Formats: sequence, structure tokens, C-alpha cells
Amino acid sequence: MAKPMEPIGARLRATRDLTPDVRLFEIEPDYPSAKVTPGSHIDVLVPIDGRPQLRSYSLVGPGGDGLYRIAVKRVASGRGGSVGMWRLKAGEPLTIFEPRNSFELSYGRPDYLLLAGGIGITPIYTMALALKQTDANFRLLYAARSRSDLALADELARYIGERLQFFVNEEGQRIDIAGEIARLDPRGELYVCGPFGMLEAAKRVWREAGRPAAQLRYETFGNAGKFADAPFRIRIPRLGLEIDVPAHRSLLEALEDAGVDMIFGCRRGECGLCVLPILEASAEVDHRDVFFSGEERATNGKLCTCVSRAASGSLTIDTPDRTRTPRHSRDAPVV
Repeated sequence: MAKPMEPIGARLRATRDLTPDVRLFEIEPDYPSAKVTPGSHIDVLVPIDGRPQLRSYSLVGPGGDGLYRIAVKRVASGRGGSVGMWRLKAGEPLTIFEPRNSFELSYGRPDYLLLAGGIGITPIYTMALALKQTDANFRLLYAARSRSDLALADELARYIGERLQFFVNEEGQRIDIAGEIARLDPRGELYVCGPFGMLEAAKRVWREAGRPAAQLRYETFGNAGKFADAPFRIRIPRLGLEIDVPAHRSLLEALEDAGVDMIFGCRRGECGLCVLPILEASAEVDHRDVFFSGEERATNGKLCTCVSRAASGSLTIDTPDRTRTPRHSRDAPVV
């Protein structure tokens, strides 16, 4: 099983609302890291339903003062992480893990295009500040549903000025992704963080333009999927298991709860480490990953257990794990 690094003690120093549903958290770690680079994130143990659960949040700003800042969008229909974070009060102790970076910014490129949608501005904000400091050639295009949803807008406008352009959906404004990519220097890089639709569109246009895959970097904050979260059941014939997956828990978490030894990494549907094969599905599979292509998702051959789920009914899946340590009485043998 992939595990985070050693836990670090911390406390919540202060909070500040950036928008009606985005809150900035200032976290003071016992041992600040010198390894914070643009695109870094920290894992936080968030109290959800009376138990600590791991959630990842991008770091906002350079953090040179020894504080870690994260921005959390409150999502009532999510898996409880944002609600748990919003319940925290200044002064409360936290358990976090050392910053890591799976969305690294490369320096020295002739041109950069940064695309952000909604709360996806959090890593992009830090990248923009870093590129401005090095006097790089870049543009930041920031889309949101309404003007009140543009978190960090004033700070960005002050720091990077005319390099920044806003796109407000309620005012009929949309980013012309194809046109913007066409303007980018052939040796330039595209960085994207935003909703699933934005990321998929950027990946498709980039591929159709014949641009090198290595010059496209992206991160997602989640895909809500085509269906609302609902409970479903999974069967694992190899292990003789049936496991109920509640609406508020991921398939990966349910497997872990049942003692199935899983391999995982990002928990955001990006890395593919937690992928398992689908043997049979009684309902539509709601793929919410960015690891597979659209064509691969359509085959329903595999799914990312950290984010994808069934719309209802049951899934029969396979796993290389041949042993288990039952943890919950709901586990029952397949009949």
C-alpha cells in the first residue's frame, strides 16, 4: 500500500473567506519544509464522520514565511472533506504531511499558457507569481461561474496585471481554448487546473494540434461525474467478498475498510495506481478519472477506484490481492 510520509504536527493559525464558498486556511507546521515549489500540495487528515481521512490541497503562494496556505471550496455534495475543513476553528491542532509536487512547473520555456477554472486557480496562482518573478513570457486565463467566484482575483490583478484575463460564464464569456493554444509558441507549455470538462477539452485540442504531450501539464480538483453519488455494491469473486459502498465513501476507501490491500497514489483519478479491472456491471459506470482516455472509459474494462463508481446496482471487479483482514461486519461472502 502506498502511504504518505511521516505525519507532521501543525495548528490552524487563521482562516479568511476569499469568496462565499472558498476559504483560505493558514496552517503553521511544527517543522516547515524548504521543498515547497509551485504546484506543491499537502495532505491533511480531516475529521469526517468522526474519523480522520486524508485529503490533498494545493499550496497557495510561495510560503516563504513558514506557513502553509490552502484554499478549500465548500462542496455540500462532496465526500465530506471540505465540510470537515470548514468546521475547523483557529488554534485547532492538525496532522499534515510534508509537501509533495506532482504538478511541477518547468522554468526557462519561451512561452507559457496557464488555464484555471474555479478553485483550480490555487496551484495556478502560485505558478503565475513564480513566472512573474522570473520575468517569463506567460498568460493566465481564469474562468469562473460568476465574478463572486473569482478567488484571489484582486491579488492576481495586482501582481501580474495585463497578463491576466478573466472569463465569467454568467456573462457569456468562454475561453477559446483552441485559439489560445494556437497563439502559444511551439516550444511553449500549457498548464491546466480546473473542472473535468475544461481539462478534457484542453487535452483534446492539444492532441489534435499535434503538440508534444510532455509540454502539457495538468491537475484536476475532481470530476462530479454524470450521476449524483449513490450507494452501490461491489463483488470480488477472487476474495469471496461483497462490499457495500456508501454514497459518501469512495470505492477505494470501502476496499480499504474491508481490509483489501490496495495500491494508490494521488486519490484524484490522475495516476492510475488504484485501477482495477471490471468483470461485470449491473449499472452504468460513472468514470470520474483523468487517467483514461474517453475511448478507454467507454469500454468499461477498468476503473480508477479512488474516484469512479457505479450509478447504482453492483459492480463485479477483480483485484490481485488474495488475502484480506475483515474490518467491518457488512462484509459477506458471495452467494
